Parts: sequence; structure tokens; C-alpha cells
Amino acid sequence: MSIPPPPKDDLVKPDPPKSESDVNGFNWWRRTFQYKTGLGLTSNEKSQYENDYKFVLQRQQCNKCYENRDWLLKYSPTVIFMTQQIAKLNNKSTNSDDLKFDESKIICDVCPDWKSGGFHPDLGILICQNRIKDKWHLEDTLGHELVHYFDNLKWEVDWLNLKHHACSEIRASNLSGECRFMQEFARRGFNTGFKVDKGHQACVKRRATISVSGNPNCKDQQHAERIVDQVWDSCFNDTRPFDEIYR
Repeated sequence: MSIPPPPKDDLVKPDPPKSESDVNGFNWWRRTFQYKTGLGLTSNEKSQYENDYKFVLQRQQCNKCYENRDWLLKYSPTVIFMTQQIAKLNNKSTNSDDLKFDESKIICDVCPDWKSGGFHPDLGILICQNRIKDKWHLEDTLGHELVHYFDNLKWEVDWLNLKHHACSEIRASNLSGECRFMQEFARRGFNTGFKVDKGHQACVKRRATISVSGNPNCKDQQHAERIVDQVWDSCFNDTRPFDEIYR
């Protein structure tokens, strides 16, 4: 069934529908038809439909995000390898032989800004369900955040230290696959200045600079660029826990 585009402020958390039957089957089809045609719909009913539409949309996004997350945890070579390496670090730090990576540390939710994911040392990994295009975009995003997770366990990163932050961002963009040729070409193309020669490195540097620019201790983009340049050689060439750039 076709439904209208989401109304403005679609990032606001909607209230649950008054009844689950209101957003299922014939009832939902009838309400959608009324909304699209404007027939017999009061202003209150219109507002209630828009709320329920946002609820349905975000629930669908959430369910798909978790479905893809679980699939990647089972079948993605990059994600499986990274979670195994994280589990090993957890085992060393706790002296527990049976501790495994806990998928509950990877949550899906709506994000207000234009990013596909994030990492917090105390909370874990956030996947921005409303910014993820498909399963493979999620794989790159999850790979990126898992590198941050690994770095935080292995080196106890100070995320307010700009050099620490820049180094982990360089590694995450370098190792996750988000800067491989076809991904970067799809995003930017030849007409935007993307060049095949050292295109991967340019992508990694660009994305790391954007991330560091958002650090509260960073003054501006030029400051971020200087920090990224200062740690570039050592951090770009550090492919741990991979032997080399895998993707």
C-alpha cells in the first residue's frame, strides 16, 4: 500500500497509536485513503494520522535495522571478525573465558543529525535507523563503529583528546570498507573531484576530519585537518586487528 511522505518534524518521537488495530489492515488502509484525499477527516484525525504514520515508519525502520544487524552478526566476515577480536579483549580484561560480544551493545534508534551511527565508550554502538540505506550500508557503519569499540578496549582512548579521536577515526574509515572505490564513487562521482589515484586515502582523511570537527575540543575544520595530518602516517598504516586493509 502506498502511503504519503512523512510530515515535517518526522524525527520527533511519536506517541503510540490509540489502538494497534488503527495501524493495521483495513483500518490503516481506510485512514490512509482519507488522509490522501482529505475526505471526511477532521483536523484532529489528520494530526492523529500523522503521529501514527511516524510511529509505523519508525517501527518499520527499527525492525529492519535489527533484522539486518542480526544477519550481519552471523554472516558478515568483517563484523564477525571484529566481534571476535573484541571478545578476546574483553576476556583479557575480565579473566573470563566465556565472555562473548553482547549484541545488546548495538542498538537501533532515530538520529536527528546526518550520520549513520555512533559510538559511546559507556553505552556502546548506536545505529541510526533513519539514515541507513540498506544492509550493506549498515555493514560499513557497523564495521566503522566496531573499530572504535576495539580501539577503546585496547588502548583506553581519551575521546576528548583530539589526536586519540583522529587516530581512531582514521582507522575506522580505513578498515570498515566505507572508503573502498565503489562506495566513494557512488557517493561523489568523477564530477566532484574524486580521483582514482589515492582516492581511498582522500576519503579516509575527509571523513576523519569531519568527525574530529565535531569534537568539543576542536576549534574549526582547519584545526581538525591539522590534527588528522599530525597522526596520519602512524594511524593510517595501523591495520590492527587486520593484517592489512580487508575491504
